[in-house]
Amino acid sequence: MRVKKDIKMLLLENDVSITYIAQEMSKLTGKNISRSNISQKLTRGTLKYEEALLIGQILGYDLKFVRVKPYI
Repeated sequence: MRVKKDIKMLLLENDVSITYIAQEMSKLTGKNISRSNISQKLTRGTLKYEEALLIGQILGYDLKFVRVKPYI
């Protein structure tokens, strides 16, 4: 569950709560997103890529793929 660990670390580094993230996600998407919904998705490992992008955007980050070894 690397995503959970990475997002939790970013939240700590930026002094931001999951509640704040849920509120901002709700504002940006127009959908009702709760703190428990985000927390459960992180715990279960079911957070969608689009949701991770949105969390990154809220925190001021951009997600990207970085090549770590040559393609065969």
